[in-house]
Amino acid sequence: MKPCLADLEALGRGAGEILRVGLGRQHQVDYKGVIDLVTEMDHQAEAFLLEGIHQRFPSHRIITEESGELHGSQGHTWYIDPLDGTVNYAHGLPIYTISIAYASAGEIQLGVVYDPSRDECFSAEKGKGARLNGHAIQVSGTPDLNQSLLVTGFPYDIRTNPENNLDNYANFCLRTQAVRRLGSAAMDLCYIACGRFDGYWEIRLKSWDVAAGGLIAAEAGAVVTNRFGGHDYLSPPQSIVASNAFIHPQMLEVLRLSLLNNAVKDR
Repeated sequence: MKPCLADLEALGRGAGEILRVGLGRQHQVDYKGVIDLVTEMDHQAEAFLLEGIHQRFPSHRIITEESGELHGSQGHTWYIDPLDGTVNYAHGLPIYTISIAYASAGEIQLGVVYDPSRDECFSAEKGKGARLNGHAIQVSGTPDLNQSLLVTGFPYDIRTNPENNLDNYANFCLRTQAVRRLGSAAMDLCYIACGRFDGYWEIRLKSWDVAAGGLIAAEAGAVVTNRFGGHDYLSPPQSIVASNAFIHPQMLEVLRLSLLNNAVKDR
């Protein structure tokens, strides 16, 4: 049995209600890394999603941020981030999402990203376009990188790993109108899909961060690749670039030059 888009939307809204009610309260915060947080609300939202999937699709494989991989049929895989933007959420900042994707035979077929604070449900089914609360959406038409507004994020080991995206951030700041950082990769991709941002890039992500948002952006007309221009952005080492077709080659060129400059410095 395969899920439909309505199944993912119901799961996303249910988990979203759990998180919405808890926003702004005092939370139990644990640390997976120096700046990599997890709260009891991450676990509560994940438990809700896992129970919902197991009840209807007990044989399916699930890859989720907090519990890791839950084994099942390789032909049916779910990618779940129960709270994308935990640092924001733990501080009471209402910029966070629930991200849910379903893949059949290794290809993402369904994706839902739900923003409880704005009651915005982004969704896509492969080959059928992308929607926001049921209305069709599409990427921006910004023709040049110089006129664009970009968004990015940074890895959790930014303090210790020299490949921390700060060089790319600086380079793009000098070539665009501005670069933002929201703290939710799923939201970043959805904002690409509806034209609020023109381009997005990030390095060293996890599959659950971008599986749903990547499909939504692509179905809205974005070009979605890894930072080398390849189409596989889910396999390690993950990286992603999503933008309209006009500025995508320009973004890849900036990233390529950053890699070349770093290679020269390391000699």
